[in-house]
Amino acid sequence: MGDWAWHTPLKPSPTGVGSCTKIRRKPQAWHLKAVSIGTAVVETNDNQQMSSHKVLYGFHAVGVRLKIAPQSIVEIHFEVTRRDARMRQFIDKARDSGMRMVESDSERLAKLAGGHGHQGVVALVAPIPQNHSLDDLLDTIEGPPLLLVLDGVTDPHNLGACLRVADGAGAHAVIAPKDHAAGINATVAKVASGAAETMPYFMVTNLARTLGELKERSIWIVGTSGDAPRTIYQTDLKGPTALVLGAEGPGMRQLTRKTCDELVSIPMHGAVESLNVSVASGVCLYEALRQRT
Repeated sequence: MGDWAWHTPLKPSPTGVGSCTKIRRKPQAWHLKAVSIGTAVVETNDNQQMSSHKVLYGFHAVGVRLKIAPQSIVEIHFEVTRRDARMRQFIDKARDSGMRMVESDSERLAKLAGGHGHQGVVALVAPIPQNHSLDDLLDTIEGPPLLLVLDGVTDPHNLGACLRVADGAGAHAVIAPKDHAAGINATVAKVASGAAETMPYFMVTNLARTLGELKERSIWIVGTSGDAPRTIYQTDLKGPTALVLGAEGPGMRQLTRKTCDELVSIPMHGAVESLNVSVASGVCLYEALRQRT
């Protein structure tokens, strides 16, 4: 069994493969190691370095951490010159939760966040303890698992958007290869609008082998490809399913493609040939949700 790296929060063949038959396979134990969210070294006002903490910024990302794990927040920096209703409500909620609040200017917030998209809110947070293996996660799922697998998605904005749509559609986890994928960092957390805190994200050493191991749990592997003869709307997604999407342009790697049980396409009726991977993820995941409800 290959090594896995794991972050989890609290919580095409031209002919297709339509003739494949779903077979129940014997599950095997999987072992993973935890991966921390992107870290930043933060300095105190007297320029003495503190120990490394993770950085979250933006109302949604910080607000979700405040909701699900307030004890993990070391301190919250907020822009003292911003006095609109949204900021006042956020500060009141944070103070009611006993948070340490630090008045900061925009320059310091940008330095902490690594840019100016912080919305006036930056939190320094401790890592959330990792207690579950993938086996544990799958064993606790009620009903058929729904997984999103990303092959070659390296842009943090795309990953954040995929995590957000996966959370919204009720997926149980997102899986990606370690060597050719974006990891969780502050940008991903900001774009995910809190979903990086709620959606388990597994980075694996060998994606094709991992898909094979999912098959051993009778999880049907459905890959997406523009030249697949069947569409996502013609495929049964009600059972245990892993939806595999590649990066926009190159798509899935060849070995990943060959490992899939079935290939499907998303109908395209305009001038463009493909969708952004996060949009395509939304189409596929919400079709699965539609079929299951």
